[in-house]
Amino acid sequence: MRRRILLLSVGMTTLVVLAFAVPLTILLRNAAEEESLKAASYTAKNVAYYVGDQNRTAADIKAYIDGVKNDAPGRISVRLADGTTLGDPPPGGVAAPKPVPGEHGDDDGDDRRGPPKISDTSTRTVAGGIATEIDVDTHAGPASVCLFLTSDELYEGLLPRILFLLAGSLLVLLLSILGAEFVSRRLARPLEETARTAERLAKGDVDARAPTSGPAEVAKVGAALNGLADRIDEVIAVEREAVADLSHRLRTPLTALRLQVEALPDRERAEELNTQVNSLERTLTAVISAARRPQREGRVPHCDAVEVTRKRVAFWAPLFEDQGRELVLDLPTPPAMVRSSAEDLGAALDALVENVVAHTPDGTPARIILTRQPVGGSDGVLIVVADEGPGIPLGAGERGRSDRGSTGLGLDIARRCAEAADGRLTIHPNLPTGSSVHLTLAAP
Repeated sequence: MRRRILLLSVGMTTLVVLAFAVPLTILLRNAAEEESLKAASYTAKNVAYYVGDQNRTAADIKAYIDGVKNDAPGRISVRLADGTTLGDPPPGGVAAPKPVPGEHGDDDGDDRRGPPKISDTSTRTVAGGIATEIDVDTHAGPASVCLFLTSDELYEGLLPRILFLLAGSLLVLLLSILGAEFVSRRLARPLEETARTAERLAKGDVDARAPTSGPAEVAKVGAALNGLADRIDEVIAVEREAVADLSHRLRTPLTALRLQVEALPDRERAEELNTQVNSLERTLTAVISAARRPQREGRVPHCDAVEVTRKRVAFWAPLFEDQGRELVLDLPTPPAMVRSSAEDLGAALDALVENVVAHTPDGTPARIILTRQPVGGSDGVLIVVADEGPGIPLGAGERGRSDRGSTGLGLDIARRCAEAADGRLTIHPNLPTGSSVHLTLAAP
């Protein structure tokens, strides 16, 4: 959206700038040409008045032209009545002079009074520029004054004006881009934050809320998403409370059932049934604990993997010491946060360490290594539990599979912990130096 707004703003501004800049460029060009021709006409008239003022000799006129050309642009030339051309004529030469209409003074040129008669200024295009010509009546007959301007001289001073116009156009375009960027950011930032809120909701963080600032339409989207999140939170809370209440209600008939079992005369049968009742009670306790967990851990569980690993190693250290095992622990500087509760991660680590104890002989060394690494395109943690035993049999990681008659749920518990944290469990069995289990967990 931001890119489209920028493109639209730049495109419209460019069209507007071109609509004004092109005619203005033509106007500046015509103005520069007109100013140059006015200056040329003024200079040519001054030369014409000098030539026709008195009985000037060719040497006088040549000296005057040489003095004027240093101060005036263009090439000045004069064609006398006898056909002699003085100065620097234009390509093709100076046009033949024509008599200037009007009455002359006395025949003796020395007694002439008043300014000399000159014709109107005329221009003609010649190769490489424009020639400004004026005919003047002299004592010896009509003469012609020509001032030739090249194309560069004709449009002298136009380039700075064009550059100024270009700089102004670029400034307008830059202001347009900055304005479009400001508007697009103001529109896009709340939408981007709303999208991030939706992603957090999709990951289970129902405490996330979208901003309700910005334009009214965008704020309305954020408010609607917040309302949906509130409703989801309410539904989840009601559902968990219902499960917990139902579990508590089941305790009453369970207690009555226990009392009836204890009252049975057949003690062997009573012990068997009491075992089943205890199993049912533990199941109900687990259900209640799971239902109440969000109240303790928050909607999105998280913990410090370094701290949890250190605590679980401390728990297993006495057993390793009794069995003569060496346990090497390699942990980074805390914290290393992962998207898992401390209880679930501890259970997964217990399952992996217990797997080492159960499947390797006494005295077999083991090591636990925790490193930070990307998981699923974001930060995460890799936990490696390795040993130098005979290795893990193929298929031992599947639920219900084991090589020693156990349920095979240990590795499955670790796998479910990893998958709940957007990670995975990888088993490397029968390595030359033992076996290892890699547990990857994503950051919250």
